[in-house]
Amino acid sequence: MNSYIKDLVHIFFPEQCVICEKTLSDGEYPVCVFCRHDLPLTNFCFEENNIVETSFYGRVNLQVAAALFYFYKKGNVQKIIHELKYRNNEEIGVFIGNWLGDNLVQSKRFDDVDCIIPVPLHSKKLKQRGYNQLSKFGNTLSEKLQIPFIDDVLIRNTYAKTQTFKQKEERIQSIEGIFGLSDKSILINKHVLLIDDIITTGATIEACCLALNETPSVRISLATMAYTP
Repeated sequence: MNSYIKDLVHIFFPEQCVICEKTLSDGEYPVCVFCRHDLPLTNFCFEENNIVETSFYGRVNLQVAAALFYFYKKGNVQKIIHELKYRNNEEIGVFIGNWLGDNLVQSKRFDDVDCIIPVPLHSKKLKQRGYNQLSKFGNTLSEKLQIPFIDDVLIRNTYAKTQTFKQKEERIQSIEGIFGLSDKSILINKHVLLIDDIITTGATIEACCLALNETPSVRISLATMAYTP
């Protein structure tokens, strides 16, 4: 009966591609094949010293780093991430998580990562939105990499203002204390894969790493949905 009802729903309310809004074929959700091929891939998972890694030189000690897509204003990547963050379409997180997860496994560069940690939302923002857009993304990566997804160790203490126009010393001082750890012992001697949706200035990643580095012998790598060139 449930299957019958589901079929009727698809007949009268067919699923549409979140980019072009055309009706999807079976197995295409949430992006059609044509739009999927047009998404701007970076291939950073397979490149040593890629631009994500080099952009943090002198700022954060990352083991390896990658982003799946390039992010352009008014582009298709912006559209799908907007669907994820503001329209409660968490299937986008599953879609990107599967794609990025396959690349991370194939690259072999992330093989010794022990756990996945998401950039957390402040409790007020989490209550407003009702979910962290990184949750299903992180859980999907967890399944692909076969390592734990831990979303309650790194916590956000306060809202952060933009760091774009600040000098290095001012930026470091202003991001200290934004994030903290609920339990430092969990990550001792662990290789953490920090995940986020979009890298812009990198200030949020810096702030997260400051908190994570309070744990003895922790190592940090980074994987994000998109990178802004």
